[in-house]
Amino acid sequence: MDFRERTVESLLIEIEELKLTIKDLQEHLSKYTNSDRHKRYYQKNKERIKQNSLRYIEKLKQENPSKLKEYRHNAYIKRKEMQYNNTDYAS
Repeated sequence: MDFRERTVESLLIEIEELKLTIKDLQEHLSKYTNSDRHKRYYQKNKERIKQNSLRYIEKLKQENPSKLKEYRHNAYIKRKEMQYNNTDYAS
């Protein structure tokens, strides 16, 4: 019984240490994801980003039209799936 108690205590201590580590890592990661800096960048460079995406689509049309067709088909399927999930069938 003594061995089990020590094992349980050591596991509880390890769990607490891991929780602290997770908290620290999440705080560190928050600097790099979805910060205000990213939002400001996209607001300032909205037109440039749109132009780059249009250029990418045009390049894709010329180089690999089957890939573009695949992207559009996946978007269609996703749209239909979301539409199906949003409808209310309880009536």
